[in-house]
Amino acid sequence: MALVDSSGYAHVRLTVTDIARSKAFYDQVFGWPLAVDQSEATDPEVRSDQERFYGGCVYQTPAGQLFGLRPVGSEPFDPDTTGLDHLSFTVGSRDDLVAAASAFDEAGITHGEIVDLTDAGIAFLSFQDPDDINVELTAPLA
Repeated sequence: MALVDSSGYAHVRLTVTDIARSKAFYDQVFGWPLAVDQSEATDPEVRSDQERFYGGCVYQTPAGQLFGLRPVGSEPFDPDTTGLDHLSFTVGSRDDLVAAASAFDEAGITHGEIVDLTDAGIAFLSFQDPDDINVELTAPLA
């Protein structure tokens, strides 16, 4: 028996080196509305204030979860250390992955090939954000 009965995650927040650059990237890729935006705060105290979202921003995804960005120092992302390996967002179909790859090409966003994981029943398309965090779009195959 599980200790907690949870229906999924409520939010994810990535730490980023340049909030303006990352915000512009995620605005371009997803276009989600902002629920909170403290990214232009100039008071240095904001970065240590939880109530002001550490000087970051929070997007509202169409499915209801929140996706946030928080500015931190200049240390590069490393998927081979404890913490985040990658982040994946759901799209409706494999055709949506094909359309995303084409849109990324037009926008100059480098991406991988679409990979079908037939045993898992999904396909995914990988790309890197400005901090080299691996982001995927994942679609059901059926």
